[in-house]
Amino acid sequence: MSLYLRGARSTDAGKLGRMLSQAVSSNAWKPKLHSEAEDISHIGSLIDRGWVTVCERAGEVAGFLALDGATVQSLYVAQNAQNQGIGTTLLKAAQAKCDRLTLWTFEANEGAQRFYARQGFTEAERTDGSGNEKGLPDIRMTWQCAKKESHDG
Repeated sequence: MSLYLRGARSTDAGKLGRMLSQAVSSNAWKPKLHSEAEDISHIGSLIDRGWVTVCERAGEVAGFLALDGATVQSLYVAQNAQNQGIGTTLLKAAQAKCDRLTLWTFEANEGAQRFYARQGFTEAERTDGSGNEKGLPDIRMTWQCAKKESHDG
């Protein structure tokens, strides 16, 4: 099934906010700090900033990535669309725009860590979580484009 990437529209905020809320509620280790309405509002603000790319599959939004410069702010895939290349497609598009990317993931999110490692990200830093809203230990990961060197001679 083909995947289609496009910039998010304001009308996507509801679907993307629900995707975020579902991701929180499906992980017991993640505290629920915001209502679904707050998640929708948050995603709406990311869309307004022009940071969000969505991935459609069969005409339905199946995932999104929010990119602030070279920082991946969010990457979520709908539960019914996981393990189908959507996250990889979104991340490859971000990698094509930047020579270097950075992101944070929670220490408890081992699946995300494995996913990012497969995409070439490496661990750069661990914290006790005191600097994030959820108060959970987290990991900063970075990716650097492999540059081809030119050899004169």
